[in-house]
Amino acid sequence: MGFGATSGPWTLLTSALWCMNLLGYLGTTSLLVLFGPIAEREFGSTRAALLFAASHVLGCLAGALVVRAGAATQWEWLSYLDGDVAVVPSVGLVGLALATSFRLPPHWRRRVRLLLIIGLLVLALYSGYLEDVLRLAGGLVGLLIGAVVVRRTSAPSAPSHEETRVLVALLLAASALGSVVALLSPYANGPLAWFADVLAVPQPDADTVASYCAEPDLVEMCRSATVQASYGRFPSMVMSVLPALVLLALAEGLRRGRRFAWWAALAVNVAMAGLLGWYVVDLVRLADGSVTAGMVVEYGVPFLLPVAIVVVLLLTRRQFPLVTPVRRFWTLTVGGLLALSALYVGGGYLVRDQFSPAPSFADLLADLPARFLPPGYLGLLPMRFSADDLVATVLFEYTGVVFWVVVLAAILQASWRARHTDLATDAARARALVQRHGGSSLSYMTTWRGNHYWFSEDGRAVIAYRVVATIALTVGDPIGDPQARRDAVRGFAEFCGHHGWTPCLYSIGQELRDAVDAHGWSTVQVAEDTVIPLAELAFTGKKWQDVRTALNKAAKAGVTAEWWSYPDAPHAVTDQVRAISEEWVADKGLPEMGFTLGGLEELSGDGVRCLIAVDADRTVHGITSWLPVYRDGEVVGWTLDFMRRRADGFRGSMEFLIASAATTLKEEGAGFLSLSGAPLARLDRGERPRGLQKLLDFTGRVLEPVYGFRSLFAFKAKFQPVYHPMFMAYPDSAALPRIANAVSRAYLPDLSARQGLRLASKVIIGWEGKRDRPVVDQPS
Repeated sequence: MGFGATSGPWTLLTSALWCMNLLGYLGTTSLLVLFGPIAEREFGSTRAALLFAASHVLGCLAGALVVRAGAATQWEWLSYLDGDVAVVPSVGLVGLALATSFRLPPHWRRRVRLLLIIGLLVLALYSGYLEDVLRLAGGLVGLLIGAVVVRRTSAPSAPSHEETRVLVALLLAASALGSVVALLSPYANGPLAWFADVLAVPQPDADTVASYCAEPDLVEMCRSATVQASYGRFPSMVMSVLPALVLLALAEGLRRGRRFAWWAALAVNVAMAGLLGWYVVDLVRLADGSVTAGMVVEYGVPFLLPVAIVVVLLLTRRQFPLVTPVRRFWTLTVGGLLALSALYVGGGYLVRDQFSPAPSFADLLADLPARFLPPGYLGLLPMRFSADDLVATVLFEYTGVVFWVVVLAAILQASWRARHTDLATDAARARALVQRHGGSSLSYMTTWRGNHYWFSEDGRAVIAYRVVATIALTVGDPIGDPQARRDAVRGFAEFCGHHGWTPCLYSIGQELRDAVDAHGWSTVQVAEDTVIPLAELAFTGKKWQDVRTALNKAAKAGVTAEWWSYPDAPHAVTDQVRAISEEWVADKGLPEMGFTLGGLEELSGDGVRCLIAVDADRTVHGITSWLPVYRDGEVVGWTLDFMRRRADGFRGSMEFLIASAATTLKEEGAGFLSLSGAPLARLDRGERPRGLQKLLDFTGRVLEPVYGFRSLFAFKAKFQPVYHPMFMAYPDSAALPRIANAVSRAYLPDLSARQGLRLASKVIIGWEGKRDRPVVDQPS
C-alpha cells in the first residue's frame, strides 16, 4: 500500500514493507547490509529497530507536511506530488544510517553524512519523486535523533587536510552527478531538473522537433532541432555528459590537492554562476512582476549552487597547494583543437558533396565552433548544413567527441601527476643514514632504485617510499636517529597529506606498530621475519638433521660455496646465474616480483655479497645474495634476498648455501642472519584472526600454488629462527582497496594482461589440487 501526503496511519506503517521497483529493492538491501550490522552492534537489535521505525514514521510525516505546505503555495512541483503515493522502506534506513553515524570514527562519520545527505539532496532536487522527498526527510530526522539521543559526549574533531579535500571534491562531484541523475530519470520532476540541461544536455525527441517545425515562426529552431536529432546515439550521449565528466575529473584533482584542479573548478563554477545569473535576471524581466515563490526556488537555487561551490573553494584555497605540470595539458588541448579544426575544415571541404547543402570553405570555418558543442547547445548557433554520408557524418559528429575526450584525458593527467622534488643526492643521503644508523632487516632495501625519499626537517631521519595510485608505500621502518625516527611518521603523514597521498607503512616492526596504533592507525600482520641468532649457532641435534645432510652431500659431490661481489665475479659465473634466473622466471610464466624482493639488478648494490654454490667443473648450482644490516656505521647482520638454484642441480643447495653463509658470517663477527620476511604467512600464536587478517590468510592459501609463500615459511623453519611479525599500518581503512592495488602493483609492476590471466588460471588450478606445488626458490 502506497503512502501519500493524505494517507492514514495504517498506510504510513505498511509503506515500509515494499519498494517501488527492483532498483529500490537493490538499494534498500544495500543500505540494510551496510548499516544494519553496525546499528545492531552499537545499539542492540531492539533499539536499532526502534530507531528505524521512528525515522520512518517521523520522516514520512515530515515529508508529507512539506508536500502539503508547498502545494498550498501553488508550487507546481509539490502540487504534483500532493496526489502521488510511494512505498519507501529506505526512509527509515537512511534515518537509521545517519543516526548510527554518530557512533562512527570521525572521518567515517563525516564521509557517511556527506555522501548520504548529498545523495538525498540530489535525488530530491533533480529527480523529484515523492519517495525522494520522503527519504530526504527521513535522513534529516535520523540526524536529529542522532544528535539528541545517540550523540556521544566527545567533541567532534576538525577534519584533516586530506579529509577537507575529500569533502570539497564530493561537493563538486555531486553538482555534476545531479544533472546525470535528472538525465537518466525517465520523468525527472525536481525543482532543479531543468538545470540538468546546463551540464548534461539531452537530445531532442521526435515530438519536440515536430512541435518546433509546426510553428512558422520557429524555422531556425526547427532546423537546429532536426540536426540535433539526427546525431548518432553514441556521439550524442558522449557529448551530452562530457561537461559532467569534466567536473568529475576536476573533483578527482581536488581530492589529490592539485592547484590546477582548484583553478579550473573555480573558473567553471564562476562561469556557470554568471550564465545562470543572466538567465534568472532575464526570467524576472520577462515575468514582469508575476514572480512566485516556486519560481524563486526553482530558478534561484541553481544559481546559488555554483556560488556556494565558489565560496567553498575560496575558503579552502590553502588545502590545494600542490603544483602540477600543466604544460602538457595546454599542449594536448591546444594542439588537439588546432589539429581537429584543420581536419574538419580541410577534410570537410574535400567531401563537401556529402553535406546538404554543399558548404563552402567559409561555411565550414563558420560552423567550426558548433562542432565542439554538445548537440543540445546547437540551438544557440545557426545550422548551415547537415551530413548525409559516412565520412561527412564522422567529421560532423565525432570532431567534438575526440576533442573533449582529449581534454578530459589531459585534465586527468594534470590532476594525476605531481612534480617530484627529489634531488639527485637523495639516494646518497639515504644510504649514508642507513650506514650510520641502520634499522630493521629490510633497511638496505631503502637504497634500491624506484624509491623516493622523505627527510625530516633536520635531516636526521629518512623514509623511503614509492607512490602507486595515490598510496605512498614505504619500505620497512624509518631510518635514522632513534629519537628522530619516532617523529618521522607524523612528519611523513603530513607530507603525504600535502601531496594528496595516503601513507601506508609496509613491513614495519612491532615497536613502530604499537606507536602508530596508539595514534589511531589500523594495522595488520603481512609477513613474518625469520632471524637466526649467530652467537650460539651450532648445527647439532635432531632439529638440524636436514641442514647437516645438505652440508654432507655437498662435500661428497664436490660442491663448494664461494663469496663474490657480483660485479667482480667471472663472466662464466654471472652468465650461469642469469641463465638460472631466466629459467626460473620462464618456468613460472610470470614476471619477477619486485618491491621488497630483489632481482638480478639488486645483486650489484654496494656492499651486497653473493654466495654461490659451484662444483669442480665450475658449474653453478645455486646462488644467494646477502644485504648488510648496519648499526653505528658497522655491519652487524645480514639479510637474505636473492635465491635461485639450477633445476637439475644439486638438491639441498639452498640449505647448503644458507648454512655455509651462517658459518662464515658468524666467524666474521656478525650477530644475526635474517632470512627475510615470508609474506602472507605467519606463525600461529594462538590468536583468533579477524576481518582483514582472515582475508590475508585466505589470500596466502590461494596464492600458495603459484608463489609458495607458506612453503617458503616452512622451509625457513629448518634453521630454527626467531620469529618477528611484520605489519602494515594505514591511517584510513577507506583506502584499503587502493592499498591492495598499490601493494599488488609494487610487487608486480610489469604484469601484463596475459600474465595476469595465467596467474589467475594457475591459482584456480592449484587451488583445486590438480597440480603439484612448484619448487620454491624465491624468498620474500
